[in-house]
Amino acid sequence: MKISVVVPTFNRAHTLERCLDSILNQNFKAHEVLVVDDGSTDDTKKVLSKYKDQIKVYRIENSGVSAARNHAIKVASGDWIALLDSDDEWLPNRLEAQVDLAKHFPNLKLIHGEEIWIRNGKRVNQKKIHKKEGGYIYQNCLPLCCISPSASLIKKEVFEELGYFDEEFPVCEDYDLWLKITAKYEVGFVSEAIINKYGGHDDQLSQKYFAMDLYRVRAMVRMLKTDLQKDDYKATVDQIIRKSEILILGYNKHNNLKDLPEVELHLKFAKASKSKIS
Repeated sequence: MKISVVVPTFNRAHTLERCLDSILNQNFKAHEVLVVDDGSTDDTKKVLSKYKDQIKVYRIENSGVSAARNHAIKVASGDWIALLDSDDEWLPNRLEAQVDLAKHFPNLKLIHGEEIWIRNGKRVNQKKIHKKEGGYIYQNCLPLCCISPSASLIKKEVFEELGYFDEEFPVCEDYDLWLKITAKYEVGFVSEAIINKYGGHDDQLSQKYFAMDLYRVRAMVRMLKTDLQKDDYKATVDQIIRKSEILILGYNKHNNLKDLPEVELHLKFAKASKSKIS
């Protein structure tokens, strides 16, 4: 297995060394490490210069995490893509455990694994709704993103078949991709922890965007226009209705009406779809 590691980064010089060291210290060595500097203005360039021949660096004009990931995935020479966000850290067994699973189950095209969550420097327990698992998990992926990009190993051919990260999504771009993949393929899961996932810092995208469920609803509406299994279709419709109704309540409460007409249309579409399958 030739694994290309893809690391998008923007103004995270303070966590980048931890991230890159965790890649280079893997028990299973990656084929290549591709870092995309998404227009950083801090000391990112200086940090990257320390690694010289150990990594490949691409610098692009600031375009967002999806564009940065896509840039590296398209030029990657490996047959598998391992993602790592520059604020997270792999444990030494990350690639080794996933490669072992892939060898035992060669039909798998997406493998992820358990995480250790660290918030503001302290380890915290995941809630029940964040429980990770493998198998045919499309319906589990509908309520929220249940696969971490930093823990994912994806066969490169999947991107060529189903598409790349949506560059129009400033958040939930991973949620959108996981829906596309899990609707079609079984997912592999490593039950032991393979990454440290850090949170609580101000530059997290999830801290910057109000009503992230808007992007989840958009992703689910698109899924209704694909060849979903009947049970998956019904579950998607139900989740669109639930999230749309919550969004509409929030928009009206906070007088934040810019996206209200769009969500009302999605709700109407979902209810009409539900009546057809009832």
